[in-house]
Amino acid sequence: MTLFEAIVFGIVQGITEFLPISSTAHIVITQMVFGYTFPGLAFEIFLHLASVLAVIIYFWKDLWRVIQGFFRFITKRQKEDKTEFYFGVYILVATCITGVLGKILSDVTADVMKTPPFIAGALLFTGFALIFIERYHKTGNKTEETMTFWDSVLIGLGQTLAVFPGISRSGATLVVSLLAGLNRDTAVRYSFLLAIPVILGSTVLAIDDLSESMIAYIGPLNLIVSFVVTFIFSLLGIIWLISFLKQSKLIYFAVYCFVVAILVYVFLDASMIMEV
Repeated sequence: MTLFEAIVFGIVQGITEFLPISSTAHIVITQMVFGYTFPGLAFEIFLHLASVLAVIIYFWKDLWRVIQGFFRFITKRQKEDKTEFYFGVYILVATCITGVLGKILSDVTADVMKTPPFIAGALLFTGFALIFIERYHKTGNKTEETMTFWDSVLIGLGQTLAVFPGISRSGATLVVSLLAGLNRDTAVRYSFLLAIPVILGSTVLAIDDLSESMIAYIGPLNLIVSFVVTFIFSLLGIIWLISFLKQSKLIYFAVYCFVVAILVYVFLDASMIMEV
């Protein structure tokens, strides 16, 4: 891998991780374009770690408040900590559902998930879901105080679909959160905080793939550069998305998904995977 390619991978991962356009699909597409195939998921997870670091830094006050409230309620049972405690529980519930079902789905469908037709179809699905939630569903008014256990179960099931390249994790959690009746601010905050345990859990599962041969294949300097670039662009992506959602529509992301799906289906041949 060249330094330029490491920078491109970092930019692609950073920009797409939290936008509802599927970072996994874009990383797979970038691999196809450059002619790479990485053993296991270690490199993808490595880049995801940079993205989750950006989330932790940006939302550190929210994260710390949830953690403090969660453990204070367990030890002291103070009423003012009840909301943060249950919000933490809902994050854990959705994470557990995603972890278990995601592992099962990825094992069953691993052979077909990273083909251009599959990615194109998944991107189309993401686009239609974004249009539906934007045009045909009335935004709810549930907040952290009023969301329920079953909301977290539903969102966890939705997030599980992100195991398929082309189904955006952030898009899935946003769409299902809004379907469950959460208001937009709560849905966005829940989606971002939910990314932290999901990505950290994926990192633990992929730790065996991080080998000396993989590091040598990519190059230590390239790994560092891609990590730093991913972190910077993830932070910029978070800031931009939050600002964008306050001012504009999810439908623009849907149009982008449609365009990329067509380009992937037309210009990327499945045989490219066999050649790399």
